[in-house]
Amino acid sequence: MTGPAELLRDFVNTYDVEGDADELASPAELSVWLRERGLIGDDDRAADEDLAVATQLREGLRAALRGNHDGGPYEVPEGLDAALAGLPVRVTLSAGTPALEPVRSGVAGGLTRLAALIPAAHADGTWPRLKVCAESTCQWAFIDSSKNRSRSWCSMRVCGNRTKTRAYRARRQAEGTPRPS
Repeated sequence: MTGPAELLRDFVNTYDVEGDADELASPAELSVWLRERGLIGDDDRAADEDLAVATQLREGLRAALRGNHDGGPYEVPEGLDAALAGLPVRVTLSAGTPALEPVRSGVAGGLTRLAALIPAAHADGTWPRLKVCAESTCQWAFIDSSKNRSRSWCSMRVCGNRTKTRAYRARRQAEGTPRPS
């Protein structure tokens, strides 16, 4: 079973910043994505408004995950706050177990279930480990599994190397040192 952080990561990664590819480019694609993860029923269909909320939620989450690099408190991105305000939940006690349940049904309910994973990830300790790549051209979401939670890039081989090479070249250029050929 996928945990809350994994599902949130997968949702943020439905848009590939570097390749400008969106898995949720239409309401139908949003419906399929939510259905495949058990967040909506077989008969639920997304509308344009649902897609707009999903996009706002996704990009708001991406912005919030940038704040997880610092480890301290940060302001909730405006877009995320607005998306969450439109996804009301209620607290239930089913068989004595507290849960957050969507107030609305259908796709809006599925997006609310997704948003309810934020406090679930916080409760299980994975929220602070959920980050986006510090490489500005990437922004891929990942779960930082390093012992001291210091990982900055989705991949040290690719994005970490790009960033470090760029910084090295900038230092060399600032020093006026000719680059080796």
